[in-house]
Amino acid sequence: MRRAWSLLTAAALAAAGFLAAGPPAAAADADLVRNGGFEAGLDGWSCSAGTGAAVTAPVHGGTSALRATPAGQDNARCSQTVAVKPDSAYTLAAWVQGAYVYLGASGTGTTDVSAWTQSPGAWKQLTTTFRTGPSTTSVTVYTHGWYGQPAHVTDDVTLVGPDPGGPGQPQPPAAPTGLTASATSSSSVLLNWTAVAGATSYTVHRDGAAPLPVTSASAAVNGLAASTTYTFRVSAANAAGESPQSGPVSVTTGSGGGGGGGLPAHALVGYLHTSFANGSGYVRMADVPASWDVINLAFGEPTSVTSGDIRFRLCPVAECPNVESPAEFKAAVRAKQAAGKKVLISIGGQNGQVQLPTTAARDTFVSSVAKIIDEYGLDGLDIDFEGHSLSLATGDTDFRNPTTPGIVNLISAVKTLKARYGPGFVLTMAPETFFVQLGYQFYGSGPWGGQDPRAGAYLPVIHALRDDLTLLHVQDYNSGPIMGLDNQYHSMGGADFHIAMTDMLLTGFPVAGNTARVFPALRPDQVAIGLPATANAGNGHTSPAEVTKALNCLTKKTDCGSYQTHGTWPGLRGLMTWSVNWDRFGGWEFSRNFDAYYGRTA
Repeated sequence: MRRAWSLLTAAALAAAGFLAAGPPAAAADADLVRNGGFEAGLDGWSCSAGTGAAVTAPVHGGTSALRATPAGQDNARCSQTVAVKPDSAYTLAAWVQGAYVYLGASGTGTTDVSAWTQSPGAWKQLTTTFRTGPSTTSVTVYTHGWYGQPAHVTDDVTLVGPDPGGPGQPQPPAAPTGLTASATSSSSVLLNWTAVAGATSYTVHRDGAAPLPVTSASAAVNGLAASTTYTFRVSAANAAGESPQSGPVSVTTGSGGGGGGGLPAHALVGYLHTSFANGSGYVRMADVPASWDVINLAFGEPTSVTSGDIRFRLCPVAECPNVESPAEFKAAVRAKQAAGKKVLISIGGQNGQVQLPTTAARDTFVSSVAKIIDEYGLDGLDIDFEGHSLSLATGDTDFRNPTTPGIVNLISAVKTLKARYGPGFVLTMAPETFFVQLGYQFYGSGPWGGQDPRAGAYLPVIHALRDDLTLLHVQDYNSGPIMGLDNQYHSMGGADFHIAMTDMLLTGFPVAGNTARVFPALRPDQVAIGLPATANAGNGHTSPAEVTKALNCLTKKTDCGSYQTHGTWPGLRGLMTWSVNWDRFGGWEFSRNFDAYYGRTA
């Protein structure tokens, strides 16, 4: 029903352009599309996730055409940015074969347009028109199919209108300079270069690999082989064309063992609703897109609050009709791991209160968690203790030397699991701000009692395990206002909150204002920002534009607003979200924004 509604909605929005005939071109008009007949392969075109290819049959004209195949949540979009004149009329046209094939133009400066065809069969011409805005100098023309549909074919794409060439028009940018490379793990490299004036995008080139398009002057390249030397070059582009390539830089990846648990330089972490269903729907492990680098199985829960006995099961069929069998699930986990992904068991969650008040509960926790890890072949553990799982006993005032049994036993249990599974064990934590950043003002019940004993209660756990910790992704949502290092309160929902909260983790802070007890900064590669994927997923949803601002501030020191960070951290590991399921519900907006920011193709 949802797909049918989407198609009907798309039809209504595109009806004005459906198989419409445009006006004839003026005498001085020109066809501005580069390689619109695909005679030079995909030269000039960019297709999502390698979904497009030039083929020799069927064709409408010439000897080649574009064949593109939607896959999963990718609608096989192929696009090209074209230079145009401001305040001018243009006609976009193409010949297509297939059902639900779209042709459109975006960035027009007025009303973006599209046309589409419903039925497969013979070649059909799609045509639509638009007028550029008074300051528009480029538009993006595109074609794509629809989710769940078979491959479609496009040929003879044209954009006819005034030629923008001539004095004063945009010129291709200069070649990038200052290219540097550093190996961040055995499989990842981080590239940086000097931003080029007038460039709107860049392309990373590596011999034998597909070009990697990015939008900023840095790129994370993942999926590399260990102990291998790679050579990279970069080119810049704008609406007028592409620059020559930069000078080369070579880098050798590490030999493995360490490097942030084998994660890419910039990682996307998501929780997968594995044991329950809610309004976002069940997602099978095999259907989780490749964008997700760490998949946390939600949740392992205790048989009782203080038992330490953690159990995990797949969602019952009655609740999740499309749930896979245990054998299918385990096979999908192995497939994700073969693709370089990490799959963890997350313990706790909102409803799974976990307390380890005794050594017996501690030992049961270790054995039951290990049983889950072994049964499903998982890569490690995520600690998502919420609510009343962690609190500090009266008189426990020094995070460096905790005395509360539940805290001490949790630290011991995690160290035991780490020792059992070795250096490849991935350990992540997802505390709420109340248990971490609030510790800047309040810690436990305080020196005289009376405060909430949960305030800052994660700090001794994080501190004791910082050498074993792969990632800390504090939940920057479902939070009240929190005081930052500027001694001002910051509220969730915008870039400012994420900037201030993350700055505290990467700078360190005196606990409860005591300058003799400073919580040391974590490494940037140990920190990710936790956000809800959609407004339905939790309070404090942050728009993609605000997420981008937060990343820009923390990694480049731009778009910081009024808050002044205490450093710049290009090695910030990435983002976490609740959840994969809610991101699918929201059309994958969260993960696609992350991939676009870091120039990744999932």
